[in-house]
Amino acid sequence: MAEEHKHEESIMEKIAEKIHEESIMEKIAEKIHGHGDSSSSSSSDSDDDKKSSSLKTKVYRLFGREQPVHKVFGGGKPADIFLWRNKKVSGGVLGAATVSWILFELLEYNLLTLFGHISILTLAVLFLWSSASTFIHKTTPHIPEVHIPEEVVLQLASGLRIEINRGFTVLRDIASGRDLKKFLLVIAGLWVLSKVGSSCNFLTLIYIATVLLFTIPVLYEKYDDKVDDFGEKAMREIKKQYVVFDEKVLSKVMSKIPKGAFYKKKD
Repeated sequence: MAEEHKHEESIMEKIAEKIHEESIMEKIAEKIHGHGDSSSSSSSDSDDDKKSSSLKTKVYRLFGREQPVHKVFGGGKPADIFLWRNKKVSGGVLGAATVSWILFELLEYNLLTLFGHISILTLAVLFLWSSASTFIHKTTPHIPEVHIPEEVVLQLASGLRIEINRGFTVLRDIASGRDLKKFLLVIAGLWVLSKVGSSCNFLTLIYIATVLLFTIPVLYEKYDDKVDDFGEKAMREIKKQYVVFDEKVLSKVMSKIPKGAFYKKKD
């Protein structure tokens, strides 16, 4: 009986060991399978990310824009004013520009005369108000302290400096004869600017530029997808016309220019 009991115990131990080995093998298989699934899912995710990034890079933006319009304008308060983030300030600036143009251009008012009259009227009203308040025992008028914020001036100056330096770089590249296409575009732009300048004076030109600055960016930010789509089609057509112009005109003109003179100068 004792031997039979030992034999049964050994059989039960073997069965338990087999069950334990099978559970271990199942856990290993699950880990391997799970790792494969995670690697495949990560690879599929990376493929999806690559596809989405490739689709994003294929989107055409006007003038090669890669940032939002607010960032293009430098961000901060100047960008908020131009893009009408603060409607009261933007409307006040545009209204002041409109009133100034009407006074100086339409009514032919002089700047120094206007400044003198406004200063005289303002100081007279405040002086009389302050003097009268002491006699009638009322509080004097509160005159606020007016000062120009340094941050706004620095941001405007920084943005203007960047654009001026960029313009100087473009003009230097054009003057060095590296890009004929840019040369023709700049010549055409300067010709259009000269025609506009001959039809209106400098003050009107500044006012037109101010109105465009307060209208075009905010409209472009609102309808940027449609404008970019139209700009892409326009650029394709311009490139086609430029290829035709290059083949029929520019290539013939450049072929007639003697190239030996340039090599002699280099030597």
